[in-house]
Amino acid sequence: MQVGALPLRKAAGGSLEVLLVTTRSTKRWTIPKGWPIKGLKSHQAAGREALEEAGVHGKCRKQAVGRYLYWKRKEDHFELCRVRVFPMDVRDVHDDWPERADRQRHWFSLTDAADMVEEPGLKAVLRMLD
Repeated sequence: MQVGALPLRKAAGGSLEVLLVTTRSTKRWTIPKGWPIKGLKSHQAAGREALEEAGVHGKCRKQAVGRYLYWKRKEDHFELCRVRVFPMDVRDVHDDWPERADRQRHWFSLTDAADMVEEPGLKAVLRMLD
C-alpha cells in the first residue's frame, strides 16, 4: 500500500488543475507517491511525498478520493502496488525541492492529466474529479 498526493489549484478561469511529476526512471507522468512514513498519518505522508517529489506544500485532505493499482519497477522484478490518493490544496510552490534534478513537474487540467498518465486506475480517479 502506498500513499499519493493529488496536488490541486484553481486556474485563472476557476477550473481545477493538477500537478503531475515524472517518474525517475521512465519519465512517465504520475502523481507524487510513496510508502507510508512511520509516525505520520497517510494523508500527512502523501503531503511529504508532494513536497519531496514536486516541491509543493499545502494541506492534504484526510479522506482519500480513490485508489489505483500499478506495477512498480524494481531492479529485478515488478511489484504490484495499491495507491490511496489524497487531494492536496496547494498553498506554496517552491522553485527548489529535494528531487528537482530527477523529475519534471507540470500543471495540467484534469482532462489533460487523465490523458497524460498511463495507469488506468489513476486515469479513472482524475476523470472522476473532472
